[in-house]
Amino acid sequence: MSRYVLIVEDDEDCAHMLALWLSMEGYEVSEARNGLAALDAIRERRPCLVLLDLMMPVMNGFEFRREQLKDPTLAGVPVVCVSAAVDALKIAGDMKLRCLTKPLSLDDVTEEVEAACV
Repeated sequence: MSRYVLIVEDDEDCAHMLALWLSMEGYEVSEARNGLAALDAIRERRPCLVLLDLMMPVMNGFEFRREQLKDPTLAGVPVVCVSAAVDALKIAGDMKLRCLTKPLSLDDVTEEVEAACV
């Protein structure tokens, strides 16, 4: 299985922190700043997991997920929501996604990535 993770996050500091952590854990990581760039990225190379922020410019996490599920070639790519929204767990549940809430526990991030990228 791939050890490639895509981080979709508009906050550069948060994205870089996640990328550094996952790189230190032995994963290959790339970043996208919005959902539109993420769709392009997963079309180009399929990750074992997408860590998806919900609130982003250009195309937010909801729009990304809707477009991802419309495309049969992308629908199977696992996604975990990463959000600071007050109702993030409910929103993620409505989207049928697991969710990690910010501030993040890096151990929780590692667990989610390991579960998806076995």
